Amino acid sequence: MVAHKDFGFVVCDKKTINTDIFIPKGKFGGAQDGDKVIVKMTEWRPGDKNPEGEIIQVLGAPGEHETEIHSILAEYGLPYEFPEDVERDADKIDRTIDDAEVAKRWDMRDVLTFTIDPKDAKDFDDALSMRKLDNGNWEIGVHIADVSHYVVPGTILDDEAYQRATSVYLVDRVVPMLPEVLSNDVCSLRPNEDKFTFSAVFELNDNAEIQKQWFGRTVIHSDRRFSYEEAQERIETKEGDLAEEILVLDKLAKIMRQARIKNGAITFDRSEVRFNLDENNQPIGVYFKISKDSNHLIEEFMLLANKKVSEFVSLNKRGDVSQNTFIYRVHDDPDPAKLESLRDFVSTFGYKMDLANTKKVAESLNRLLQDVKGKGEENMIETLAMRSMSKAVYSTEPIGHYGLGFDYYSHFTSPIRRYPDLLAHRLLQHYLDGGKSPDRNELEEKAKHCSSMERLAADAERDSIKYMQVKFMEKHLGETFTGVISGVAEFGFWVEIPENGAEGLIKLRDLMDDSYQYDKSTHAVYGSRTGNRYQLGDKVQIKVVKANLIQKQLDFKIVD
Repeated sequence: MVAHKDFGFVVCDKKTINTDIFIPKGKFGGAQDGDKVIVKMTEWRPGDKNPEGEIIQVLGAPGEHETEIHSILAEYGLPYEFPEDVERDADKIDRTIDDAEVAKRWDMRDVLTFTIDPKDAKDFDDALSMRKLDNGNWEIGVHIADVSHYVVPGTILDDEAYQRATSVYLVDRVVPMLPEVLSNDVCSLRPNEDKFTFSAVFELNDNAEIQKQWFGRTVIHSDRRFSYEEAQERIETKEGDLAEEILVLDKLAKIMRQARIKNGAITFDRSEVRFNLDENNQPIGVYFKISKDSNHLIEEFMLLANKKVSEFVSLNKRGDVSQNTFIYRVHDDPDPAKLESLRDFVSTFGYKMDLANTKKVAESLNRLLQDVKGKGEENMIETLAMRSMSKAVYSTEPIGHYGLGFDYYSHFTSPIRRYPDLLAHRLLQHYLDGGKSPDRNELEEKAKHCSSMERLAADAERDSIKYMQVKFMEKHLGETFTGVISGVAEFGFWVEIPENGAEGLIKLRDLMDDSYQYDKSTHAVYGSRTGNRYQLGDKVQIKVVKANLIQKQLDFKIVD
């Protein structure tokens, strides 16, 4: 916002809007000169150079932490507060575990049950129970918070959850799909509390083969809350409380994981960048979240529940396709052209890929991901392999999930933070009650909405990471790092610093030693006179020359 005595202008962040918006004096909305604001365009009369608008929200001073985080949410149309009436409705929810409701459910409160989550998690939407049966098999329960018991269609609570469709995970906060009284309290499977759950209960033998399965509503009591680190410690040392039980689950999970990979699942195991923040949300360190056995343990049992719920609804007792409408998580086959270009590119590093059929592609990708582990080109090849994949979306058409190698797959295990899981719970109960298939078109609209909100949330999450990386690198202006070229375009190339994941741009116009051309086929730029090449995956020495918090952009310079 640029304010003058009798009027102001709002200069838009987005480069796509290349005109300023004129603000009459009475429409400032309390904004001061230099503030970051949200503006509503009210009219653009023919012949006028600029549209007219009014300021509807003041975000604060540019560059300040809260201002920038709120502006990321605003840019993607994501809310960061709940309307008062929604909060009021959530506060009024009856949280008693009453006997009449318990009588309608399988009471599993006497079965050993625990949760395994990140150490800083506040919402626990899944728990595992286990006991050894007299026949020597294992009864494993996958228990999911029964959000559908509390969030009912036709209520403002449900309308708000549907509009949001997902929780948004930014670097320093979660913007939840449900008010905190629900997500962190009423529905959260906290230790030493009775909770209503929706469960998938499996009888497995020692080879992780399903002997029986059951789906329905339950009541549980979590005996223990584990962090992933605590569970990992028991897997590695075989010591500590419930170590024996966790080791059994780990063994079963490893068998299931191996079977999945053998059947065509692709194992992308990318580490995610995380920040250590001080009390003012300033980044004081960077670390990478890496999946270990304890993460895989939870993942395998959640995948099992998601897959088996989907099959239960979609196939009749003879294994034929039923007419039941359901909401699926689908992942189409990769684009053949992208796979061919990936094969051609990795061959320059000496890796081979067989694209003869779907199974060969999956085997080749898994072998490739294994072969590049620990190599300089690992990150780049993993990135390119992921880009060759289709995007997973929600749909009423069960086209299968390519990446997991499943014919039927749905999201069932996170209704606290994903609306499609809540829809899956309602539909499953509807079919368990003998209900007829609902209108597919109406559900398809909801699936599309959930997919598009998920994309916006992912973009906002990515922007918040970029913002924090720029903030972290501000302290390193003028310093030199070894980086890896992570992307190449006509105007320049990006370099990623492996130890902190920060990525900066080197503009071709700043390379003074030659005139550089872009070669799309080899993901490289080359000097027309010297023949110098900068190619995807190359190691380069760079200096950090600029950190722009507003644009969330780092500029690097090549150091000889």
